[in-house]
Amino acid sequence: MTFADLGLSPDLLKAVDEAGYTEPTDIQREAIPPVLMMKDIIGIAQTGTGKTASFVLPMIDIMASGRRRALMPRSLILAPTRELAAQVAENFEKYGKNHDLKLALLIGGVQMGDQVKALNEGVDVLIATPGRLMDLFERGKILLNGCKLLVIDEADRMLDMGFIPDIEFICDKLPEQRQTMLFSATMPPPIEKLAKKFLDNPKRIEVSRAATTNKDITAFKVPVTSRQKPETLRWLLNNDLVETAIIFANRKTTVRELNKSLQRHGFASSEIHGDMDQSSRLRELDRFKKGDVNILVASDVAARGLDIKGVSHVFNFDTPWHPDDYVHRIGRTGRAGAKGRAFTFVAPEDAEAIDNVEKLTGSKIDVFGKKDVRVGLKDPSANSGADADDGNDDGAAPEKRKDRKQAPPKAKPEKEKRDAKPKRDRQPKGQGKASADSMPTDAGEWNGPVPGFLDVSAT
Repeated sequence: MTFADLGLSPDLLKAVDEAGYTEPTDIQREAIPPVLMMKDIIGIAQTGTGKTASFVLPMIDIMASGRRRALMPRSLILAPTRELAAQVAENFEKYGKNHDLKLALLIGGVQMGDQVKALNEGVDVLIATPGRLMDLFERGKILLNGCKLLVIDEADRMLDMGFIPDIEFICDKLPEQRQTMLFSATMPPPIEKLAKKFLDNPKRIEVSRAATTNKDITAFKVPVTSRQKPETLRWLLNNDLVETAIIFANRKTTVRELNKSLQRHGFASSEIHGDMDQSSRLRELDRFKKGDVNILVASDVAARGLDIKGVSHVFNFDTPWHPDDYVHRIGRTGRAGAKGRAFTFVAPEDAEAIDNVEKLTGSKIDVFGKKDVRVGLKDPSANSGADADDGNDDGAAPEKRKDRKQAPPKAKPEKEKRDAKPKRDRQPKGQGKASADSMPTDAGEWNGPVPGFLDVSAT
């Protein structure tokens, strides 16, 4: 099936083709025809399945006819975060370039002046976060009684962020005769209740079981102590063929500290978290998209809504507190049919959190072991060296150190003894034991330091 089979207009098909898409995804194939028929929709789909285009594309054709009026948007899309709202707007701009549609983006963190000006001129599509929309509504800057189409995106995230009362208030201000679409990766009971209250005989589309993880993502859990996390992360970044990566942490302070640590160790990294203003967050996202940096350290403010092609890895530096966040975090990789890898660091205190994740997804996460390591330019014939006991490296180190001490020409015994100790004292901290790791190694051998988690069997 192609996009042409879904009933989209020629102008829209041309924009889709120019964007490089030829075949619709499962959610697009199931959702677009009933949306064009003006039916209410409940869409349950994982992140990265093309969910956004499944409502953006038919909305462009639906909104193609009609007249704009000041302060009265013709359609409304509610998104939980600024980043997700901005990306929905990008989709409209990309696919709607052959249509005369005007859109406005209402998000916090930016001044209201331009937003109010856009509303005064009239908009076809209003994309908003609930907080900013409520603010402008209470100021009398927007009227919702002309809105004939409503999309609630990432409804489960709305629930997590406490927006459900705001959504109920907004829905009560909309016309009763309207088309409503609700999209969510999971369907907890409060979202089911919301759907029953505000949707009229909706068509339910479920392209995968709620809270399952993407089949294109290979996921691992990595047992570590909290102190081992930074070193283990650096080892994986250097040895798992990482092209681009997003690293999630539970706390904003951890995001800042980890980014500084990675930069000190020579990694091209950046950060994004809730304490940054909108312009700074967009700037750092743009740097990551352009490839100026290939590692983005983020708090959960960025866990949903980031649609960035080619993210090869996701690292959960902290096991997420809410199991739903696990699904959305690792969904930043393995998008649009690409393969991805996801690592979750599990400290002893995270035992309950990782159990909750596995209960939600309905499957055990494999423990990362030696057989799962991918070393760049690895020679398969060297596997025996790579799989050798870690003690071999440690055993070689004292021997090499001994050779270095014997290398200088012989001098008086007393002087040798005096010189030996200062040399050891001057060694940088932590290098004495790992000096063998700093020596050149053959292809396929460990390039140290070797984290302790590699001793853990994957079975």
